[in-house]
Amino acid sequence: MPDQTPDSTVLLDGVVRAENLGHVLLITLNRPEARNAVNFELAAALGSAIELLNNTDELRVAVITGAGKAFCAGQDLKALTAGEGLVLPEHPEWGFAGFVRHFSAKPIIAAVHGFALGGGLEIALACDLIVAEEGTRLGLPEVTRGLFAAGGGAPRIAQQLPQKVALHLLLTGEPISAETAESWGLVNKVAPAGTHVDVAMNLARGIAGNAPLAVQASKRLVYENVNQSVWNDG
Repeated sequence: MPDQTPDSTVLLDGVVRAENLGHVLLITLNRPEARNAVNFELAAALGSAIELLNNTDELRVAVITGAGKAFCAGQDLKALTAGEGLVLPEHPEWGFAGFVRHFSAKPIIAAVHGFALGGGLEIALACDLIVAEEGTRLGLPEVTRGLFAAGGGAPRIAQQLPQKVALHLLLTGEPISAETAESWGLVNKVAPAGTHVDVAMNLARGIAGNAPLAVQASKRLVYENVNQSVWNDG
């Protein structure tokens, strides 16, 4: 994790930590004891962090990472069993985790380590770029648990990979390595062990150094005209 600097400001601190580092918002999923699995509290806090990004002119790019040994294990199955919702009733348009349909014109980079499985990968797929630490496992294992990737994973993986490759991941539930994901174009950079956040922050600072309106217009053009958003509502 980057060291705090005198010009850093903590904007949120709890199950999601959001830190303003110049023009970059570093968002950390902060339930390490649960491998950052998504419960209602985390979904609400992540949605609030994206609103901070959207509504703070100084912020130009965000990096999302996870505390502890993994990026995110997906939805918290204990919370699901207890009937806890993972879509915010006041903002259903934001989708799973308060994030996967929560559009921002500002670029968002996932800095992934350990594993990003199920809903964890769905969060990463909803980001614009992915940096993954070497050895990271990525997958959509929902079918092995009688579920399916309903948080945007199925359509996004099909948009971002060749159809037969996407179907292999969805139908088998088998995870892939960061190195394989990079060779397929799903991951932008594989970072040496322990450097995934630093690599993502360097990438974010490079983007933040460009003209912000041009960057945002470029992102919008891609989502509106080339790829469309997953539900055509971006």
